[in-house]
Order: sequence, then structure tokens, then C-alpha cells
Amino acid sequence: MEERAARLKPVSNTSTTDSGNTSGPGGTTLHSQREKVYVLDTNVLIHDPNSLLNFEEHRVVIPMTVLEELDKLKSGKASVATDCRMAIRLIDKILGAASPEEVELGVPIPRGGQAEGLLSVLMPRAVRDTAGLLPEHLNDNRIINDIVALMARDPEHRYVLVTKDINMRLKARACGIDSEDYHNDQLLSDIKQLTRGYYEISGSFWDRVNEVETVQEGCETFHHVSHGLLVSEILGEEAFPNQYIIDECGFVGRIQQISAGVVTIKHLKEEVLMGQRAWGLQPINIHQALALHLLLDPDISLVTLTGAAGSGKTILALAAAIEMTVEQHRYNKIIATRSTPSLAEEHGFLPGTEEEKMDPWLGAINDNIEALHLNDENPAASIEYVKERANIQFKALNYIRGRSFQKSLILIDESQNLTPHQMKTIITRAGEGSKVVCLGNLAQIDTPYLSATSSGLTFMTERFKGFDAGGSVQLHGVPRSPLAEYAESHL
Repeated sequence: MEERAARLKPVSNTSTTDSGNTSGPGGTTLHSQREKVYVLDTNVLIHDPNSLLNFEEHRVVIPMTVLEELDKLKSGKASVATDCRMAIRLIDKILGAASPEEVELGVPIPRGGQAEGLLSVLMPRAVRDTAGLLPEHLNDNRIINDIVALMARDPEHRYVLVTKDINMRLKARACGIDSEDYHNDQLLSDIKQLTRGYYEISGSFWDRVNEVETVQEGCETFHHVSHGLLVSEILGEEAFPNQYIIDECGFVGRIQQISAGVVTIKHLKEEVLMGQRAWGLQPINIHQALALHLLLDPDISLVTLTGAAGSGKTILALAAAIEMTVEQHRYNKIIATRSTPSLAEEHGFLPGTEEEKMDPWLGAINDNIEALHLNDENPAASIEYVKERANIQFKALNYIRGRSFQKSLILIDESQNLTPHQMKTIITRAGEGSKVVCLGNLAQIDTPYLSATSSGLTFMTERFKGFDAGGSVQLHGVPRSPLAEYAESHL
């Protein structure tokens, strides 16, 4: 016990809970006055390879153990390996030809022509200097022990471990180290704040409108409403292009444009929306109808569909994709892909072509193609015909980097498992005349370091909600079957 107390003693000076006699002028604790230094974990650099640029004027520390982990993970074609290589190149670019002493003390991080903040490498502590608090069979423990030793040597600074690993944050706090998640690309604090793509109004929409200008352009009707009136009196929140307004009396409108303080709303008929068809598929509820309306719109180049399992995301997107490719000849091919976080490394070990390698993970696409042709006289022949005519290609996300798809419909399934950086990498593959459709269920995230608020799907939906050529719809209900609906709500 005496030995353990002695080992813990240096940490108590920099604990997250300072005693009352450490107060500075005005009652401010010395803990809050000390300059922050951020220590980055490996998963932060993988999540965002440019993360070390986002800590403003503060010093950023990369433990040597983190560099070793990046080195082990940099080989291969998986997205993780690519992110590791990007992070390593950025670290090398900043450190340049700095001497070992400069690397340990900190090298200026250039931002926009001026240097702000410092980047340094934390060398492993010498065992003879201080005994570790945690057993060193894990890299996480080594990093924590090195930070504890650093805090003991430099009590003038407040060291903060930044990691996306919740358990590592807990262990760090238990050892007296401040820790936090990486929030730079997290736009929401609560997933309930995520835009649904539509506004539901109780009662009648027109009962709340006291001034409107309605114009007829051909067979279409447009309503011009004051932006301030719409936001403050009708919606109660900000309005964005390509979002829908629905009320309990059957009114459906789509925000077409927001300009000079005026919102232009396109009047839509509910019966027309519910009567839409795409490759024989008809929407079951109004939310599916709104989704199909966005999917079939030639002026929309990015569509995001979220919702519970069985809500119809994949089959709606696939039906619309086949309709626009085979019947309307709007696209030359359909690129179907999905995130396979835990199995990405195993693609190369599977036999067959790339499509055959991806088949176990893109089974949902094949299942929905079959569902669209269940009532055909020869379903098997219809499925092969559609795959050939629509030129459906199955691609692994690992091999999409560097590609450019022209006049293609890119269908990304399970996109809730992507980081914001990965999402950007994929969407920028869309070339001239292409459309991207992202599908996901934020309640089913399989990646260990992602949550509903930090998912790339959430990040992209929020970033693009003001994009004139983008739209999103959150689907409701589980029309797959009564059993699926009951399981979704009761299990």
C-alpha cells in the first residue's frame, strides 16, 4: 500500500479535482489556469488524419507508441491503412528536418501561412524514472503510463488525452489524467437534433399563414412566404432547401428556394406522391413517398435516407436506381457498395471476382432485387436481365479511393459505419452527371469508435442540409413485415 501511495503521489498535483487551496485570483483554480497540452491516441488520427491541425494554438503530442501503431496498420488496402498513411505523411511534413531536441520540445504547426501551436513526440518513459501505474501488456496502458510520467516531470501544463476509446478515457481518469473525445467533426450534441428532411405541422398549414403570394407556372403551383414568418410562426426552426412541409389536412409542400428573405414552396399533391412508381414499386406511406420523390428528381445529386431496419431504405433506392438507369437512361451504371468495418481485411482472402468477394456483404442488394421481381413469371431470368441492363457493379469501399465515376448512380449502404473523413473520400468520387444515395440506420453502428452523433452519415447530413442539389428523408415504420415491426419496437 505504501509503495502504491508513493507511485500515485506525483499524479495528485495534476489531478482533475484540485483542492481548495490551489485557487488563483478571483477564485480560479490553478488547474484551469495551466496551459492545455493535447495528447492524441491512434484512433483519433485514424478517424481524422488531419486532426492534429484542429487544436488551434495548443501543443499537440503524439506518443511514440501511437507512431508504432500507425506503422503496423499502414500496410494493406483497407481504408484504415490509407488513413494511417495520410496521418504519417502529415506528421512527417510538419516535423521535417527538426532535431531530436526540437521534436521533443515541439515543432511549429503551419496553418494558413502562419505557425500556430506545436507538434511534439512523446518518447517512452524510462522505467527507472517512475514505475508505471498500469501493467504494460497493452499499448493503451503504455500511453497512459508515459503521460503520467510526463505530468510528473512537467506539472506546469495540463495534459489532456484525446481518444475515441471510452474505456481508455475511463482508465486515464482513474490515473488522474484529463481525457476527452475528439469532437471537431461532431456537429450535433444530441442525435434528436438531426434534420429529418421534413416538417410535420399539427392542424392546417394555411391556418398559420397570414400572408402568401401564390403563382402558377405551367402545371406547377408555387407559394412565396416570408422567411421570418415561416421560421418563427409556422415551423419553429430553420428552413432549408429540398425539405418538405406536411400537415394533418393533406397539404404537402417542398421548399424550393430561399432567397432575399422569401421562401418558395412548391405545392405537391399527396395522391400524386403516393401514386409514384419506380420499377413497379409504390410507396406505402407518405415518408416513403417523399423519399421516392427525392430519389427520382433529376436535379438532386445527393440523397440521404435514414431509418430503422425494414423501413424501405434499400428497396426504394434500388428501385429508383433501376428505373432511372434502365427506363430513363439517365445513368450508365449503378455502383453498389457498403461499409464492412470488421471484415474489410478479409476481402482479398475470398475466392472469385470482386463482385463475388463482395456478395456476402451486399446480400441486401441482391435480396431487394429479388423482392422487386417476386411476381415475375421467371424471377431468375428477370434478375439477371436487370443486373445486366442496369450494369449493376458491386465495389468494395477499400478500392473506390482514387476512382472517378461518371454518369453513375452510387449507392452506399450501411453508411452509418463511415467516419466523416471516409464519407468525404467516397462522395468526392462522384463525377459529372452522377448521383450519390447514402443509406443507413444510426441505431445500428458497428464501428467501435463511432456513435450516432459522430458518424459520417450524421456529419454529411448536417453539412449538406443547405445544399441546393441535396436532400434527406428519415423513414418511419417497418413495412417489411408485422414480425419485423414488432421486433424493432419491442426487442
